[in-house]
Amino acid sequence: MFHYELHQLRSAELGRRAEQNRLVREVLRARRAARRSAERTAEAEPHTHGPHHRRRFARAA
Repeated sequence: MFHYELHQLRSAELGRRAEQNRLVREVLRARRAARRSAERTAEAEPHTHGPHHRRRFARAA
């Protein structure tokens, strides 16, 4: 009986770990998707520079 109970405890622990790993993967996948979505919207917006924008190099004459 003792071995059976140990097996049940071990099985339950492995199940909890597996569920935690699935949750971590799901969160990481959601973060990546949000990051990609933000990058796409940033690329779609035009680059407008304010009135204080300076050129890096002076214009050639």
